[in-house]
Amino acid sequence: MASGSTDRVDCVRLAEDAAVVERVYPLSELPRLQDLLADARGSVRARFAFSKLEAGRAGATVAVQAAPWLVCQRCLQGFELPLVSDSEIEFAMSDADAPVESPREIYLMDDGSVSLRDLAEEELLLALPVIAACSTPEDCGRAPLPDERQRPFAVLQDLLKKT
Repeated sequence: MASGSTDRVDCVRLAEDAAVVERVYPLSELPRLQDLLADARGSVRARFAFSKLEAGRAGATVAVQAAPWLVCQRCLQGFELPLVSDSEIEFAMSDADAPVESPREIYLMDDGSVSLRDLAEEELLLALPVIAACSTPEDCGRAPLPDERQRPFAVLQDLLKKT
């Protein structure tokens, strides 16, 4: 897939052409995501639909689909979490150029261009849960069964009986 500078696109030109660009990126190539993954296998499918917004601004709908392996914060085991997310974004050259009252997320361009990989990674990060956890405690790798009572000092009680 595209990488480095070949992944950078001119947002304004693509918005004028109402271009739709699709990419697939391996999760292992998204650096900000690495600390959150249990396993870097898999990929993210991204779709960028560029459009011209009011006042001549460039915008895009960024949609991602992935199933990353995250670390459950209850049992510390890896689990797969299917994600689908999309956002409406508006491009700006600088903070000063950004509209104050935009209903869309503002994304700053670098000399009139953006990295599609960075945009896809940003959208995927926004879609992740704040605290990753298996779907239900019953399915959680180390969660006790509902009828199972935990007795952490039961072994000590047995030792006391022997003395």
